Amino acid sequence: MLNDKISLDCITCDKSYGYDYSDFYCECGDLLEVKFKSLPDLSKEQIRLRSTNFASKVQSGVWRFKEWHLDLEESSICSRNEGNTNLYNSSLLSEYTGINQLRIKHEGENPSGSFKDRGMTTAISMAKLLGYKAVACASTGNTSASMASYAASCGLKAFVFIPEGKISFGKLSQSLAYGAHTLQIKGNFDDALDLVQEICKRKGIYLLNSLNPYRIEGQKSIFFEMMQQLNYKVPDWIILPGGNLGNISALGKGACELFEWGVIDKIPRFAVVQAQGANPFYTMMSSRAHHLEKMTPETIATAIRIGNPVSWKKAQKIVTKSKGYVTQVSEEEIIEAKVMVDRSGIGAEPASCCSIAGLKKLHNQKVIQANESVVAVLTGHVLKDPDNNVKIHTNMDSPFYNGAIKLSNNTDEIETTIDKLLLDSSC
Repeated sequence: MLNDKISLDCITCDKSYGYDYSDFYCECGDLLEVKFKSLPDLSKEQIRLRSTNFASKVQSGVWRFKEWHLDLEESSICSRNEGNTNLYNSSLLSEYTGINQLRIKHEGENPSGSFKDRGMTTAISMAKLLGYKAVACASTGNTSASMASYAASCGLKAFVFIPEGKISFGKLSQSLAYGAHTLQIKGNFDDALDLVQEICKRKGIYLLNSLNPYRIEGQKSIFFEMMQQLNYKVPDWIILPGGNLGNISALGKGACELFEWGVIDKIPRFAVVQAQGANPFYTMMSSRAHHLEKMTPETIATAIRIGNPVSWKKAQKIVTKSKGYVTQVSEEEIIEAKVMVDRSGIGAEPASCCSIAGLKKLHNQKVIQANESVVAVLTGHVLKDPDNNVKIHTNMDSPFYNGAIKLSNNTDEIETTIDKLLLDSSC
């Protein structure tokens, strides 16, 4: 029984609740997180064997680690075989960032195209276990796409609250296609999150934003799988984008737990990168303030266009404990990094590329050294934001212009054009 294995504990005070507590906030007003009542029993050999058990749900890149997050019976698991994402080497991105030992963990390779699937499989499995018939979320796009997919696969009604005009069509189209009821509201993501929390309480709908602690538990598996791929050799740094700050909270929690349980020998340093136009966490950390001041966000990196991140206290603890760092990058730096990620053949949406932009910046500032080992996390697929892909490469004034070349239906003209391109060293 889960009651014997885990509890929901306040991140600030000493209050503790059962796993089925209906709220995600403590009575004191702070968020809750999953705590283990005893040392989980899971070996590296079990994990290895599950990785090739293709007939079972535990082959998933989340559920093969289930004792480390949410130990459910297989019959209670709602899974799309999420995880199992690649860890890439790229000489182009190593040269661009100045980091010799760089690996790229691409979470855009999940079923719905983002890391959100890892947290969604655990949280929606919990929704089913607790008897909910409907789920809801506020979203800048990726959460809604993931929730809509998982809700459809396990027979739950889904309600998506999105900020009107503040979501890419690539992501919105997924929610519509999977059958979610999409509600466009005036305001930004933070307004949508306030509304969806109120509606969920009134209507008895299960909330699936990252303030849900079971979302965080699933997202920890990014770190777990990374460790399996690296044969449990911990990198010096892990760098990732910062929006609502659920991902840094999740990976950091997973790292601290594995260190406490003796699975790994150190905790990596975590670097969080925010867009300059959506940087409340950077502003707080760089000014050494005690509280986060919300802002009105605006950035091309729509997935992290968040001005009042709900998980800032959790993120603050991880950055502090790991002796990590928080930085910000400009729109120009995001676009340049995206072009490099895409040209490396890996590809990612703009928010993901904050990892690479931030890594280049931190290396130039001598925060991260060339010989340190780094894993940069890309959070979303390149096709999550096709509109910006086209804008970047069809702007004639852009240094990254790569628009279609208009030619007549003439073989000689086409051949001449190709010959010129073959000789052009800048291509």
